Amino acid sequence: MAENGVESEGTQKRAGAKEKQNGNFADSSLRERKQQDREERLALVLWKRPLQTLQYSFLETLITLKEWTLKLWKRRGTVFLLLVLLSLFSMAYSVEGAHQKYIQYMEKKFLWCAYWVGLGILSSVGLGTGLHTFLLYLGPHIASVTLAAYECGSVNFPEPPYPDQIVCPNEAAQAGITLWTIISKVRLEACMWGAGTAIGELPPYFMARAARLSGAEPDDEDYEEFEEMLGQAETAQDFATRAKLAVQNMVQRVGFFGILACASIPNPLFDLAGITCGHFLVPFWTFFGATLIGKAIIKMHIQKLFVIITFSKHIVEQMVSLLGAVPGFGPSLQKPFQQYLEAQRLKLHHRAGEGTPAGENWLSWVFEKVVLIMVCYFIISIINSMAQSYAKRIQQKKYCEEKTK
Repeated sequence: MAENGVESEGTQKRAGAKEKQNGNFADSSLRERKQQDREERLALVLWKRPLQTLQYSFLETLITLKEWTLKLWKRRGTVFLLLVLLSLFSMAYSVEGAHQKYIQYMEKKFLWCAYWVGLGILSSVGLGTGLHTFLLYLGPHIASVTLAAYECGSVNFPEPPYPDQIVCPNEAAQAGITLWTIISKVRLEACMWGAGTAIGELPPYFMARAARLSGAEPDDEDYEEFEEMLGQAETAQDFATRAKLAVQNMVQRVGFFGILACASIPNPLFDLAGITCGHFLVPFWTFFGATLIGKAIIKMHIQKLFVIITFSKHIVEQMVSLLGAVPGFGPSLQKPFQQYLEAQRLKLHHRAGEGTPAGENWLSWVFEKVVLIMVCYFIISIINSMAQSYAKRIQQKKYCEEKTK
């Protein structure tokens, strides 16, 4: 009897070991297949498979529009209320009266704020590569206001043409332009841009929260990477993984102030903070409140100060003079910058009917083309991303069909 018991126990151990080995093999095979599918999706780009990429992108757009239409239909009461308010505003907008000046003021401010909020969302929402709208739009706007403030001795630029064009006012120059004067001038657009970046951080939070509450398999590679990182927290060796773990630990342990700290500094890993908050079911207003304060107030003032100080009159003049001190090609490099600054000064003092100001030099031309190239690349990356999302739908459908067989 004892021998039979020993033999039975040994058989069970061998069977258990075999099942474990089969399970490990199955997991390894699944990981390899997912890696192959990921590589196949990443190869779906316009410059490799243009027709298929455009087709998949179009189909994904249709599916996304259908999903959003269904979501709006479920909230048709709210949509109806918004339509009624929009109709009332349209009536007030079209009827003549003393209220028109207030309507026009509200319209101007709303469009101006919506423009910067939209640019902020594009900067962080994660569509494709993300459009670096601070470097392309807000940074140059703050820099131009700074240069104009020191040249004009005032920030009371006539509206219009400001903000489309900056022209020095006819009034006498102020006693002195301070940092606070320029900060106050660009505060609205900067804060709106920061609020847009905070709104753009919400998709990772909602995705992780929904996956945690439903228990469903997440449809996002960043979230899958996050779960893998949690699994290897104790064995992580490389710097990137340890940095991600540090952000995750700070957000998880410190809560509101941890999120605020991560949002208040330039932080390429902040997407991980949103995923962490969603995964650990941090309340929405705790996450969004800390993100909004950090990005729209604290971080935005840090970035504004950096740009304003960098483009202060004496700093710019010193940098241009230092260019001339470069041996060999210094003077030839210094000349276009001097011409550009002189052209900007002439523009600031140009009045309507006074003739055409000096033409743009090659620096302006190069910057315009860089902006155009980056915007085009952003659009292409969105098309690629949409096509890859549709390819992932097809792959997941195949997985489901294989499981049901």
